[in-house]
Amino acid sequence: MTLPTVHLGTTDMEITRVGFGAWAAGGSWEYGWGPQNDEESITAIRHAVEEGVNWIDTAAVYGLGHSEEIVAQALKGIADRPYVFTKCGMIWDDDGEISRVARPETIRREVEASLRRLKVERIDLYQVHQTPDDDTPVEMYWETMAELKQEGKVRAIGLSNHSALRLEKAEQVAHVDSLQPPFSLIDRTCAPEIDWCARNGAGVIVYSPMQSGLLTGAFSRQRVDSLPEDDWRRRSPDFTGGLDANLALADALRPVAERHGVSQAAVAVAWTLAWPGVTGAIVGARRPDQVDGWLPAASLELTPEDLGEIAAAVERTGAGRGPEHP
Repeated sequence: MTLPTVHLGTTDMEITRVGFGAWAAGGSWEYGWGPQNDEESITAIRHAVEEGVNWIDTAAVYGLGHSEEIVAQALKGIADRPYVFTKCGMIWDDDGEISRVARPETIRREVEASLRRLKVERIDLYQVHQTPDDDTPVEMYWETMAELKQEGKVRAIGLSNHSALRLEKAEQVAHVDSLQPPFSLIDRTCAPEIDWCARNGAGVIVYSPMQSGLLTGAFSRQRVDSLPEDDWRRRSPDFTGGLDANLALADALRPVAERHGVSQAAVAVAWTLAWPGVTGAIVGARRPDQVDGWLPAASLELTPEDLGEIAAAVERTGAGRGPEHP
C-alpha cells in the first residue's frame, strides 16, 4: 500500500503521515503498558511496514533497551527498511532507576548503545527525550547533538517534550529538525510549541494522538479498572479524575467515523494531522489488528463540518485542555 508522505521539516526525509510507535514493545518497566508478547510486537511492526508505514519511533528507555532490540528484530531481513527514530536523555542504573540526564558524555554513550541495539549504521532521527533533571542548559546538549549529525552517526536531530523557550535557545546553536510533543483532542497544551515549529521550519511528530487508547472507543470504566497493575495508565489523571468526560468525547467521534467508514481511532489521529504545523503522528499498536484500526488516518481528510462537530463535542463534554482547533 502507498501512503501519502510529507517532508519532515527541512530534512530530506519524506515520511508517511503516521508512524509506528514502539513504546509498548518495551514490555514491563516503570512506564510500561503491562506485559507484552515480543512476537506480537514484531508482527505488528512488520504488518505496519508492509502496509506502507515508513518510520518507526522508539526510545532507549522503553523497556530499558528492550524496545530498540525488538525493533531491530522486526526489521531484520527487510531490504528497504523504514526510517528509525529513537531518543536519548533518560538513563538507568543497575537497579532500573531512571534519571533524566543529557550531558555530552552521556549522549555519546547512549548513541553508541542505541546503534548496537538497533543494528543500524545511522539513526535517522535522534531526539532528546526530556529536559534534564539537573537543568543542564539546552545549548550544551544540543551542541553535542549537532556534532553527532555532522559526524554522520545520526541523520537528523530533534527534541521531545521541550518548551518553545528551549526550542528557541537550541535553534541558536543548530537547526531543530523536529519536535515530538504529546498532542491529542484531550491534550492540546503543546499548541504554542507546534506553532513555533511551523514558523521555524521544524517538523512535528506528535505522540499519544489517541491519548494512550482513550480516544479509540474501546475503553470503558470497567476496562480501565482492569488494567494491569504495571500499566502506567492506572496512574494517569486522564484515566482517573477526567475519565468520564474523556470517554464522552471518544463516543462523540463515532458519528464522524461512521460517515467516513473508519474507526474512532482513525478520526482521533486524523484530527491531530489536521492541526496546522503537524507533520505526522506516532501511533502505537500491540497487535497487527490494531494497526488496521488507525492506518486510514494517514489519508483521511476531515471536513470543516467534521472539525466543527468535534469542536462542539469538546465544548459540550468539557474534556481535555488547551486551545480548540484553529
